[in-house]
Amino acid sequence: MKSRRRIHAHLFASSGSCSVEILGQQTHPLQCMCGNNMSVPLLAEAVTVSGTEKETAAVIFLHGLGDSGHGWADAMTAIRLPHVKYICPNAPRIPVTLNMKMTMPSWFDLMGLSPDSPEDEAGIKRAAENVKAIIDHEVKNGIPANRVLLGGFSQGGALSLYTALTCQQQLAGVVALSCWLPLHKSFPQAASASGNRDMPILQCHGEMDPMIPVQFGAMTAEKLKVIVNPQKLSFRTYPGLMHSSCPQEMAAVKEFIEKQLPRI
Repeated sequence: MKSRRRIHAHLFASSGSCSVEILGQQTHPLQCMCGNNMSVPLLAEAVTVSGTEKETAAVIFLHGLGDSGHGWADAMTAIRLPHVKYICPNAPRIPVTLNMKMTMPSWFDLMGLSPDSPEDEAGIKRAAENVKAIIDHEVKNGIPANRVLLGGFSQGGALSLYTALTCQQQLAGVVALSCWLPLHKSFPQAASASGNRDMPILQCHGEMDPMIPVQFGAMTAEKLKVIVNPQKLSFRTYPGLMHSSCPQEMAAVKEFIEKQLPRI
């Protein structure tokens, strides 16, 4: 982790500031999908990290509010496996209620960051369908759904959880960092047709997170236990970690991806 440099900015109305994470520097084979795959909106400008051998699996990782796919593409490069393709889409720019209607990259509108905040149900469902379109695209190109793993940070982690739990295709797993389950009151009913009731989930959260308190993460973990096989859920917390990632967390992410997407 010391050999790369990543600047990961996150915008929030509550403080009006950016949290910046700097983690070293490394070159990598990033590829922008600009102009390609126009039938799949999120792939039009997605950043991908290609495998160094035949790609037999894919990780789709969704960034947080106000961010872009580039920073997390750097993070995926640092932990990548040679047979895995990493796809880091960019969220559309929309007005965000939480940030005084400022326009910024956001998967769906956010009204608040507490369990009882109103939610953008239509926007969440629309965003989930757009992520499922990426999964379908990978399947059409030869990577089966059970070799596709979803992940994300903050709002992106929230969307990855919701997408997987409402997806009929069986996926390899979910990495959910510093996040929550959107539309949590609709579950477990919303997952009744899901192919992922037995899906492995790695959920990680910083114990000093001022944006999404770790207690919210713990509540999410308890909710997930009544939706999926609780033995397949791992909830890890990191002392001193705020609304960010750390080398120990990324090592856990790498270990999880290696286990769920082994070389075949």
